[in-house]
Amino acid sequence: MAITQKTHLFRIHVFLFLALLPLTITASPATAEAEVLLKWKNSLISSSTLNSSWSLTNIGNLCNWTGIACDTTGKVSVINLSQRELEGTLAQFDFISFPNLTAFNLSSNTKLNGSIPSTIYNLSKLTFLDLSNNYFDGNIISEIGGLTELQYLSFYHNYLIGTIPYQITNLQKLWYLDLGSNYLQSPDWSKFSGMPLLTRLSFYHNELSSEFPGFVTDCWNLTYLDLSKNHLTGAIPELLFSNLGKLVFLNLTSNLFQGPLSSNISRLSKLQDLGLGQNRFNGPIPEQIGLLSDLQILDLQENALNSTIPSELGFCTNLTFLALATNSLSGAIPLSFTDLNKLSDLALSLNLLSGEISPYFMTNWTDLISLQVQENNFTGIIPPDIGLLEKLNYLFLCGNEFHGSIPSEMGNLKELLRLGLSRNRLSGPIPSVEWNLTKLTILRLYDNQLTGTIPPQIGNLTSLTDLELSINKLHGELPETLPLLSKLERLSVLDNNFSGTIPTDFGKNSPNLQYVHFSNNSFSGELPPGLCSAFALKNLTADGDNNFTGPLPDCLRNCTGLTRVRLDGNQFTGDISIAFGVHPSLVFISLSGNRFSGELSPDWGLCQSLTKLQVDGNKISGEIPVELGKLSQLRYLSLDNNELNGQIPVELENLRHLFNLSLSGNHLSGDIPKFIGNLTDLNYIFLDLSSNSLSGTIPSDLGKLNSLENLNLSHNHLTGIIPSLTGMIILNSSDFSYNDLTGQIPTADVFKNAIYTGNSGLCGHAEGLSPCSSSTPSRTSNNKTKIVLAIVIPVCGLSFLVFAIGAILRGATQHYGEEIQSIEKDQSATPLIWERLRWRLFFDLILKLNSFQY
Repeated sequence: MAITQKTHLFRIHVFLFLALLPLTITASPATAEAEVLLKWKNSLISSSTLNSSWSLTNIGNLCNWTGIACDTTGKVSVINLSQRELEGTLAQFDFISFPNLTAFNLSSNTKLNGSIPSTIYNLSKLTFLDLSNNYFDGNIISEIGGLTELQYLSFYHNYLIGTIPYQITNLQKLWYLDLGSNYLQSPDWSKFSGMPLLTRLSFYHNELSSEFPGFVTDCWNLTYLDLSKNHLTGAIPELLFSNLGKLVFLNLTSNLFQGPLSSNISRLSKLQDLGLGQNRFNGPIPEQIGLLSDLQILDLQENALNSTIPSELGFCTNLTFLALATNSLSGAIPLSFTDLNKLSDLALSLNLLSGEISPYFMTNWTDLISLQVQENNFTGIIPPDIGLLEKLNYLFLCGNEFHGSIPSEMGNLKELLRLGLSRNRLSGPIPSVEWNLTKLTILRLYDNQLTGTIPPQIGNLTSLTDLELSINKLHGELPETLPLLSKLERLSVLDNNFSGTIPTDFGKNSPNLQYVHFSNNSFSGELPPGLCSAFALKNLTADGDNNFTGPLPDCLRNCTGLTRVRLDGNQFTGDISIAFGVHPSLVFISLSGNRFSGELSPDWGLCQSLTKLQVDGNKISGEIPVELGKLSQLRYLSLDNNELNGQIPVELENLRHLFNLSLSGNHLSGDIPKFIGNLTDLNYIFLDLSSNSLSGTIPSDLGKLNSLENLNLSHNHLTGIIPSLTGMIILNSSDFSYNDLTGQIPTADVFKNAIYTGNSGLCGHAEGLSPCSSSTPSRTSNNKTKIVLAIVIPVCGLSFLVFAIGAILRGATQHYGEEIQSIEKDQSATPLIWERLRWRLFFDLILKLNSFQY
């Protein structure tokens, strides 16, 4: 019975094994591949888009997983996980487990990173490999040459480095090769061989720095070649024009190619897109380009081309994009350009072109979207026919010599987004129809001779971000509709004749307002309280002939992005200590000539980018904050004509780049700090410490300021002599007046026109001073003293020795008789006369020495 049971169980096990055996054998390869894929999926940081099908519960249905396809044997042949938002690396991907893989695509996941595993190059059947638009890094290794079946390879837009391995040209079946937008460097191109099947090649935006890659001219089937945005040098090889006649797309822009453009360019007869811009090509534009009848895009901008524009370009009647900007082209626009009736973009800016813009161009360029002819020498009027360009989005005519009025026909340009007519000689009022171009985002009319007012209709331009009307002859008040421009980022109306107050709500509804310029008008009243309500303001100028009053907007204190502020010459009031906060990006601020009061806040020391701080001519009191010494970039410090007191902080010694220091007209006391002599960049303008209560002597260290042009120490309580200051070799003016200085004035040429009035103790050859007497202290006394001492001391010593010996001898003769004494008296009469004279000379010398200044 037991044996029967065991036999029965054995038969069951055998049956189950045999029943399962075919399934195990059939499912094993798929299961293994599935397990490898799941292992890799689980290693990823993010793979949520695969969750629906990539799971153990669905392991038997591998060929239907997302992005997976199998061949007839059931093995994975295609992995296509493009744009699946995957994040992680390929470190856990076992490529060896997929011997039948023919296509592998992980493009555009953006967060896949790490190096490309070397095992990927063992996929001998691979024909398609796309890892573009990710974060893969490291080198492309030589083993890539083993993928001999590969036809499509793209590593575009990653972070690959190193040189391109020459083994890549072993991939003779490639028709598509894109290594663009990495950090790859130039290899030894001589090791590369031609790739006869290659039709598309891109090394765009890398770090290639050699001459033109020679192997490229042996890729005879190329239709697309992009080497742009590298550092390639030299001339374009002539073989390119003779061997690559199938090219449709050629882009060499943004390199360092040089030399003249070859006339053989016409041999590339199939070209539709030619980009040679941003190089160093010189000479003429070859007229043979006119033979490229299929050409649609021609970019020659930013070179050194210096001819006229060949009329033959007008034969390229399929042109839609023509960029000749930023060269040295001269002459007029050829009339043959009237045939370019497919043009959508024309860029001729920054050349030396001249003449008038023919109205015939306008009648034929009706497809134009962008017309840019700024920064040339065009003359005449703006043709009224410009109103025919109804598709225009961008019109830039600025920086020319156009005159006359702005044509009202511009009101037809309803699609216009940006209009630039600045820096011409346009006159008359701004046409009212312009205020109906509701799609305008930028309107620049500055530096013309426009007159009239800004009408309320400006409120219609609700898309406007940039309104620049400066340097014209506009007048009147700013319209109350100005606050309706809620998208406004920049308003500039400086140098006009505007008057009145700024609309109260201006800025309140413009959260992106960053640049506001009211300077040199006749505005009055207060600045709008909402001018910087969103704290986005960066640049504010209201100086000049304005007469603004009242406190500054409270919001200004919180504009941490402020870079430039000019409010000088108004009647602003308020406590300066609370008007401003901490502005790390502030570079320039001038508040001169207002009525600000209060004390300077220590917070100014946190404005680390500040180069100019000008708050003179106010009613600011208190001491100079020691924190100003932290402004290491400061070049200009003007605190004069306030009510500051205390001493000049020694911390200002840290302002090593200061070239203008003006502290005059305050109540500063104490000595002039010696450190000022170490501010050796002080030049160009002046060092002004006048009209204070400074005392002590003038530090001789000021003589180190050898670039100083103006020095003013007048109206203080300075004493002592004026040091020689011989280092001030380019000083133009100096003022030492109204102090308590003594001694001889400096004799250097740079002090010939110095002012010394009000110093009773000074002497010398200057207006209002008496000549110095022989007993007058002199700055050369040290040298003279040394010379006199060198002579007097030995003489006096010798005299003393003679005198001492004589005294001893005279003492000895007192023991002799009277007769001997009387004889000696008669004989010593002459020596006694010289002895008295010697002592008199000695005391005269001592008196003179006491009068010398050391």
